[in-house]
Amino acid sequence: MAFVETVTLPGRHATLEPLAFCHEDDIKLAVADGELWKLWFTTVPRPEAVHAYIGQLLAQREQGQAFAFAVRDNASGKIVGGTRYLNIDAANRRLEIGGTWYAQRVQRTGINTECKLMLLAHAFETLGCIAVEFRTDWFNKRSQSAIERLGAKRDGVLRNHMIMPDGRVRDSVVYSIIRNEWPGVKTNLQHKLNSSG
Repeated sequence: MAFVETVTLPGRHATLEPLAFCHEDDIKLAVADGELWKLWFTTVPRPEAVHAYIGQLLAQREQGQAFAFAVRDNASGKIVGGTRYLNIDAANRRLEIGGTWYAQRVQRTGINTECKLMLLAHAFETLGCIAVEFRTDWFNKRSQSAIERLGAKRDGVLRNHMIMPDGRVRDSVVYSIIRNEWPGVKTNLQHKLNSSG
């Protein structure tokens, strides 16, 4: 039995669906909203590369390395982003939440907060994780601020951590939430979500 099993996570603003090829056309439209592939400090596929992107993530799911979700906006019914569990370590009951991106039209809405709440709740309350990590590019200050607003604590910086598609060597800033912090983080996220409507 896999540590992360196939699951759909429904919320008020968004639904997290297991990524599949049926999402391809919607994802092409979503990445085009804001030309997200031009953000040099993150990895979002160009529309013509979405099929290969989905195939790669499904292969990682088969190998137990990652589990990708498509983010559906409940209001419009459209796929507006993607996120995933990655660096899944079943033996040590930990994983990372990352690879997250959103169409420009839903950025800075309640969707990201709700998706993080659903992913964290599933990780801590269903999977029994003892820690959940977040990693982001040293230069992605917006992402670092967003992770800190979730209530995650900065663990440190992995120097020369990854070679990016353009050949640049990335330093990654690592954050985590541990099991005993989860109740407070959950209350904080629920409050943010309720405040945003």
